Order: sequence, then C-alpha cells, then structure tokens
Amino acid sequence: MAADGRNEPKPRNCLGFLTVLECPRDGLFGGYLALDFRGRPLEFRCTAPIKPNRAQQILYGATLDDYLYGEQIGKTLLTGCKNTPLVVCADQSAVLAVRELIDVPVALVEAPAAQPEVAPSNPAETIPGNGGKTWRLHSAHAPGPPPQHFPLGHNRLFTPVAADATTIAERLADLPDGFDLAEPFARIREAIEEARRAGGE
Repeated sequence: MAADGRNEPKPRNCLGFLTVLECPRDGLFGGYLALDFRGRPLEFRCTAPIKPNRAQQILYGATLDDYLYGEQIGKTLLTGCKNTPLVVCADQSAVLAVRELIDVPVALVEAPAAQPEVAPSNPAETIPGNGGKTWRLHSAHAPGPPPQHFPLGHNRLFTPVAADATTIAERLADLPDGFDLAEPFARIREAIEEARRAGGE
C-alpha cells in the first residue's frame, strides 16, 4: 500500500515460475517465484513439506503426482498471490495439472535434451507476435486441438492446451529475447534449501 493509503497497482508484466523440490526424508516442497520482465523478483512463496500417506498412494494411484503437484502445491501457491502472472512456467510435467484449476496459461519449459525434432515436411502455422517476433506452432496428427511445442526466444515451451500457445505468444511478446526461462527454477530451489537450513533442517 502506498504511503497515502492508496493501493499500489499490480505490475503489468509479471511472469510466474512454479516448481517442486523432493526431499526423500520430508516429502515435497513447492516453490513459486514471480518476476518482472527484467528478471527481478516481485514475490516468493513456498509450502510446508507435503508427504502423501500410504492410503493416498493407493487411492490416487497413477494420478497422485498430478494431485500433489497441481492441486495441493500449485493451486495453494498461486491462490492469493499479490501479483497475477501473465503466464506460469513449470519445469516438471506434473505441475501442468494446475492449469485445470487456474485461469492463467501454464507452460512447461523444456530442457534442451527434451526438445523434439520437427520434420521439415510437417505443416506449421505461423503466429505473428508483437515486436516482429513469430512463433511456429507445429500441428500433430491426432484429431482435435493437439498439445503444442513452440519456441520462445532461446527457450522451447510445451503447453497441453493448444489455445494457450497463442495466448502465451501474445502475452510474452515484450519479453527480452535473451530471457532464460529455465534459470529462475534454480533460484527457487536454492531459496527453499536456504529456508530449510535456516529452519534447522
């Protein structure tokens, strides 16, 4: 809040980063970092450790990770944030489950080794972005709107919701070309580790 009592406006260009750190002894720690387009922090949040019990492991089965990463961790961290992000970036596929619970597009930042090769013969749609940038969204062979892999500057993203690819391209059109979308996840993990050390872990 400003000194004169008025509420300060939320930053217009806010980018969210969401990840989960697994500790064999304590369980899962979720971390969320909001950055402006210069890479400066606006907000950081983390969860207390979450460890599923045996009953949850049995009942949720193969959907347990989506439940823990998406609902228990992702939704908890994003609910009540001071800064609404234009896009939420993740570095673990299970975190993408949070997309069903929020109104913000979510994208997986793919590691270089995970980036798929695109055959030259595949048809592609070019989406113009602001500032002279373009994003190429390659179509898949399955019927219906397919998930999308697409480049953004030096990064490569994946979104399970095809329509989100266009939205992400539009919202991040002003993001600097050299912005490394993978780097903030290291900051989150280091901050969580520091918090654990400070807490006597």
